[in-house]
Amino acid sequence: MDSTSNPLPSVTGTSEREINILLINPNSTKSMTEACLRSVAPTLPLHVTVHGFTPSPPAPSAVEGRVDGILSSAECLRAILPIASRYDAFLVACFSAHPLIMALREEVTQPVIGIMEAALYASRMCGAKLGVITTSQRSKSMHQKSINDYGFAEYSAGCEAANVAVLELESKPKEEVYSGLVAAAHKLVNEKEADCICLGCAGMTEMRMVCEEAVGMDERQVMVVDGVGMGVHFLTSLVRENLGTAKRGEYRSAAQARARRNQDWL
Repeated sequence: MDSTSNPLPSVTGTSEREINILLINPNSTKSMTEACLRSVAPTLPLHVTVHGFTPSPPAPSAVEGRVDGILSSAECLRAILPIASRYDAFLVACFSAHPLIMALREEVTQPVIGIMEAALYASRMCGAKLGVITTSQRSKSMHQKSINDYGFAEYSAGCEAANVAVLELESKPKEEVYSGLVAAAHKLVNEKEADCICLGCAGMTEMRMVCEEAVGMDERQVMVVDGVGMGVHFLTSLVRENLGTAKRGEYRSAAQARARRNQDWL
């Protein structure tokens, strides 16, 4: 007896809850925010809206180190907290353990995810060994440390750099940028045996197809994971399940303590 004569029980989704996600590009380059929004639009579920936030200078134009991360976090935090109640979830669109992720978790109850986290968790679900295409050699070193800190060292094939600065992803000739990405992807797959490749910068989000073609994703041998798209979908699921940031422990807010200190600024 086949399933057509005895169909399996099923349900169809009926949720019409509207979900608003704030996608935070922590650098001050608006074109990168716009690229992220374009990349997630084709797969957005009904009733989910993603809003793009770009901080103004003095936020750095790119995040390429720890100082950039701290400076961008401060500018974003001051601008976002007054409007945080408008949104159901927050996506920090910087491929790093960006300090804004933890800072927001302290101050809001809504779920907060970074795109590096999203890419790593999705890759762990889809394959046995993950690798990351980074921008620079410095990012290669920093991302490998973050992979270990997030608890994925056992599943890591390591990182390979495309040898391009963050803003050069837009400014350099596409052929040159693509060549670096493809070379890094080939090395991760062919030499380091990765079966999942993470795009290691929000600026790479519209370059996913190039990497997919390079590693043969159509044959389903290797998966290419974009943390921007996965972050949106993870957040949507958390909101629909009424999950957010637990406030009992490490992520309880320090706002009351600041008020007792007469600190009315962040």
